[in-house]
Amino acid sequence: MTNDAINQAAAVLKTEAESILRLAARIDENFSRAVDIIYESRGRVVIAGIGKSGLIGRKISATLNSTGTRAIFLHPVEAMHGDLGILSDNDVFLAISNSGETEELNILLPSIRTIGCPIIAFTGNTDSTLAKQSDIVIDVGVEKEACPLGLAPTSSTTAQLAMGDALAVVLIHRRKFNSSDFRKFHPGGQLGRRLSFKAKDIMCTGDGTPAVPAGTIMDQALAIMEEKQLGVIFITDGSGKIQGIITDGDIRRMVVSRVPIHDQPVETLMTANPLTLLPEMPLYEALNIMEKHEITVMPVVEANGTLLGTVHLHDILGKGAVKFNGI
Repeated sequence: MTNDAINQAAAVLKTEAESILRLAARIDENFSRAVDIIYESRGRVVIAGIGKSGLIGRKISATLNSTGTRAIFLHPVEAMHGDLGILSDNDVFLAISNSGETEELNILLPSIRTIGCPIIAFTGNTDSTLAKQSDIVIDVGVEKEACPLGLAPTSSTTAQLAMGDALAVVLIHRRKFNSSDFRKFHPGGQLGRRLSFKAKDIMCTGDGTPAVPAGTIMDQALAIMEEKQLGVIFITDGSGKIQGIITDGDIRRMVVSRVPIHDQPVETLMTANPLTLLPEMPLYEALNIMEKHEITVMPVVEANGTLLGTVHLHDILGKGAVKFNGI
């Protein structure tokens, strides 16, 4: 029975993965138009669905809200009894139905037309009533459900969810939504809590900081870089103020260019005046700097340039061994 269970589970995952991959081949201008309409809207994305599609709609709404696009879930039955009043012509209505023939949903469409907001459909049936009454149709159809009976929504709801994620992520890019924006909407989550701390709270100090004084020969600096395993070495002056940085990427480029390095003093090869963090800087600002400049390790310095420690991207995101003080 154990092998049967493993094989059955693997078959489910394969079926659902293939369903998502087929969606990628069907992305077209309708998806681009949907992004444009939502991005340009002055209102909210109002999402509706019944049953499992409704649960997917709630998740899509939550994802949009947390990534810069205002959204709300509207239950179609409640909408029929007055909640439709939350809609305005500034909103965008996103209807989710695999069959496209969900009566409780389709009965709303004429009223929504009267209100004047555009209708986007996520449906597996592009010839359905829902599709015919929508302004934009996103095809989320699947060849088969992972359920052996072909009855329980499995592949179809996975496809709806994946398309919702695709919509949210494209809008992230369109809005230039960044880590500090994420922090504003996630004050209570684990990542949100991390991003609210300061560089000094997670920086590696003392022997954990890969630093050598100016005048050090590169062979010695490389040995320290290898020991600390951070991919950088900081160069300081006689008073401990940072002068420059050498990264493992710098070293690779020097080797490829046949630059002699082994017996050279570090200051002849370093990049002077590197980007730095102040100890009081919030981690969400540090993360933005790292993302903008595509770097993973930064020195933390006092206002006068004295090296205090180092922050690695993994420490910010919670993948490293460094922990918050007392957290």
